[in-house]
Parts: sequence; C-alpha cells; structure tokens
Amino acid sequence: MNIAIVGATGLVGRTMIRVLEERETPLTSLTLLASARSVGQVIQYNGVDHLVRELTPESFVGVDVALFSAGGALSKIYAPIAAKSGCVVIDNSSAWRMDPDVPLVVPEVNAADALLNKGIIANPNCSTIQMVVALKPISDVFGLKRVVVSTYQSPSGAGQRGLDQLQSEVRGQEPTSRITQHRLAENAVFHTIDGLGEASEEETKMIRETRRIMHLPELRMAVTCVRVPVLGGHGEAVVVETLKSCTDVDVRALLSATPGIVVMDDPAGAVYPTPFVSNNTDPVYVGRIRNDDSVENGVMLWVVADNLRKGAATNAVQILEYLMAEQ
Repeated sequence: MNIAIVGATGLVGRTMIRVLEERETPLTSLTLLASARSVGQVIQYNGVDHLVRELTPESFVGVDVALFSAGGALSKIYAPIAAKSGCVVIDNSSAWRMDPDVPLVVPEVNAADALLNKGIIANPNCSTIQMVVALKPISDVFGLKRVVVSTYQSPSGAGQRGLDQLQSEVRGQEPTSRITQHRLAENAVFHTIDGLGEASEEETKMIRETRRIMHLPELRMAVTCVRVPVLGGHGEAVVVETLKSCTDVDVRALLSATPGIVVMDDPAGAVYPTPFVSNNTDPVYVGRIRNDDSVENGVMLWVVADNLRKGAATNAVQILEYLMAEQ
C-alpha cells in the first residue's frame, strides 16, 4: 500500500514512522506530510531520507491509507478530503471518535469494526486503549458490571508541549509553553475541568470510548485522570466488578494467555509494571492482580503501557496491518 503520515514531524508522527520500520510493515511508498513550517525537514525511514511535504488537499492522490496525527482541527478539514479521494484515514485525534459513522478501533478488542469504515477510522484515546485491552478478555469470560479507574498519565499524552513543560521545569527553567498553569515537575495535576462537579474531558473520553469500543453502552464506570511527572508511559489502577464469579487466580491465568498482554505480577519480588518498563515497547502490561473483597465479584489491576506507542502510534499501525490482511 501507499501510505501517508499527516503530522509526520510531531511526537506521535515520528513514533508512527519508527513503529512502521520496526514492525517491517510492508509499504509500497511512504509520504510524510506536515504544515508549511515543517516542509523540507528530512526524516529517515529504513535508512532512506524522506523529505517532509506540505499538507494540501492534493496530498492524498494515489495514497491508500493515511495515518493522521496533526490535531482535531486539521483532521476535521483534511480527513474528509482524503476519504473523498479514495484514501482510508486512521485518525489519532479526538475529532471523529464519537461520530456514529466512524469506527473507533482497538485491534485486540474490535478489529472487525474497522471494516465498517466509510473512509475514516478513529484511533481511541491513549488511556482508553490500554485499559480496554486488559478489560476485553475479562468481559468475554466473566462479564463486566462496573469499572472504576484512576490514571497516572505522562504529560507526553499532550504531545511535545507536555514534555517540554516538564523538562523545562526539571531544569529549573520557565517553560516557553504550557499544557497546564500548574507545575508538572514534582507534582500531580488534573486535566482541564470545566466546572464544579464536572468531569474533565479526559475522564469523559474514557467512559464514552470504552463503552463504544466494547459495545457495552450501559457499562457503569467511574474515572479519575491525573498527570504525573514521568516522561513516558501511563499507569492505571483499575477496579473491575464482574457479572460472574472470578478470582485473582482466574484473571491472572486469563490475562497471561492473552496476546498483547504481559503479566508482571510478583509484588513480593518487586515485580510489577512501571512506566519505565513500558517505554518504547508495544504490549499492555498488567500486575498487582488482587481480589476486591468490597464487592461480591471483583478484582483489581495495575495496567501500564507506552502511551505514544500502544496508546497512539502502534494502535494505528495495527489497524493499518489489519486492513492490509483483510484486503
């Protein structure tokens, strides 16, 4: 296939290029697209220099699939243009995630939904992706009654600006741009919250997206999302109440046998997932699997993944590879 990456010079765009290279995804050609200010930059792919071109409405002629990571505003403009030209868009922004005509896909959970696309496929939020990968096998075997999750998210989830703010503060410098008015270094902060008693946009995303991806529109959920000062990787404390009886032993065995999941669960030996362990890797890591004795059928999990890879770039490439396999 002829592939384009929109937003190729950004944090996720560059990660997409690296993931395509590492996974040896078979491509006929690769076109790198970005805004005018990035035109002329050179990025290597498989040892070959690729010149970054300016994104225009004509950019998608002859392109089979375009991976978008350029923000919601540009996606709203250019994704329909690309689709109209016969290109399938896999979009990493939040622009299309709740559009009923656009599939929202995590390949380990609902890959077949990608085939229902009308030219655009949405990549879910990073924190949602890793959680639903862990929830899917539990849901299939034991059913889900309620999910409570608290996240510990890297500022890299907000892109390069988040990393820049954190790193500037660590160096004792005033950041040139911010994702929050609060200090990130040595701190824990919430995502933007609109009003008293309201959920943050990130918390709302996780609820709406999880229900949609898992085809469980009535799933009861409670979510709290927090940014913590780590350079990469999201952690999540997930409490699951199931419909059928299950134990930590059942869940540990189930997840250990699930592709895409790595169980690290020997807390007495200090073996459990950390964001550092997940960096530059693609699996979803699960540990601290424990019974929740506060409910009849409950387990607790600690879920970790690289938010730039499985939470964004790798998930998009996996969707691409699924489309290739099904063509």
